[in-house]
Amino acid sequence: MKIRSAEARYYRWPRPVPVSNGTHTWTDMQMGVVTITSDDGLTGIGIGSGSPGERQFREEFCTRILGMDATLTELIWAMLSDSKMYGRRGFETAALSPIDMALWDIKAKRAGLPLHRLIGGYRDRVPIYIAGGYYSPDKSLRDLQAEMVAYVEKGAKAVKMKVGRVSQAEDAARVEAVRAAIGPDVKLMIDANCAYRAYEAVQFARRIEAFDISWFEEPVAPEDYAGFSRIGMQTSIPIAAGEQEYRVHGFRDLIATGAIGIIQPDARWMGGVTEFMKVAALAQARGLTVAAHGPQHIHLPLIGAIPNGIYAEYYDGDFDTPNGPIFEEELSIDADGEVALSKAPGAGYALNEKALAKLSS
Repeated sequence: MKIRSAEARYYRWPRPVPVSNGTHTWTDMQMGVVTITSDDGLTGIGIGSGSPGERQFREEFCTRILGMDATLTELIWAMLSDSKMYGRRGFETAALSPIDMALWDIKAKRAGLPLHRLIGGYRDRVPIYIAGGYYSPDKSLRDLQAEMVAYVEKGAKAVKMKVGRVSQAEDAARVEAVRAAIGPDVKLMIDANCAYRAYEAVQFARRIEAFDISWFEEPVAPEDYAGFSRIGMQTSIPIAAGEQEYRVHGFRDLIATGAIGIIQPDARWMGGVTEFMKVAALAQARGLTVAAHGPQHIHLPLIGAIPNGIYAEYYDGDFDTPNGPIFEEELSIDADGEVALSKAPGAGYALNEKALAKLSS
């Protein structure tokens, strides 16, 4: 089963309202799509990001894999992750990630199995949490409370909000307000997006421990392993991290801090399906859980494949464009706060080509 064609396309669309986390403001959304076709007519798609730094790598990679056997995912991954030729982690790994995902889509279709069954098959429904609680202009505490309550009303049993952009006193008030609004039975996570120094993260954790926080995500910069260790020793709140790690070796080093309880790989950046499964196995061996970072369509089957997967992240409306949603599938949340996995062969998602055709790249 030879690779007949491989191409990348890029899309960008505006957000209705700019949103901010602890360190960045986002005015639009962007996405890269890799489409691979085999000589027996099967097509696979992979979703990644579209930053300028990775496009040149991806163009080179799509050319290099032409004529190769599409089922040799380990061989192709190893070839495209050659640090001597392309560098380590960063844009290089982000460039190959959707290529790997597209190949696994083809493999699952060829096997006649949904992806989660092909690579593991642990569950057919996956718990989700809804990520929101961003900062935006003129957003009041009442607005924030209403947003988080709306997520619970959609069926979410867990929600996540942003912290780190305003003073610790203000953010603590925001966390307290959300806890009061959603009640004691809904899990609440906070995400600082690396906004703090280690001592600041400890100070803030102590302010909010009383509000029963399920995890404190990315309190410090991803390379501040010593900082993670210091925070982990001084708070009862579990620490979550990993969305900015690359490859299994990066996660090995992150786990070695002894501070991380929840590992958060994002298949779009850290190496695709192939590397995601290695990281999940590494986490399992250390008694750690996995809560994937990134779009639910991509990560639901990956969390469904592993025994230590606890959540897929769910974005409410983030992938809706002015022309309609990016994905064809409507992933509804059931009464248990879970989403059913696709039974169709492949990765379980398809793109809304009509909506994409009207977007700029």
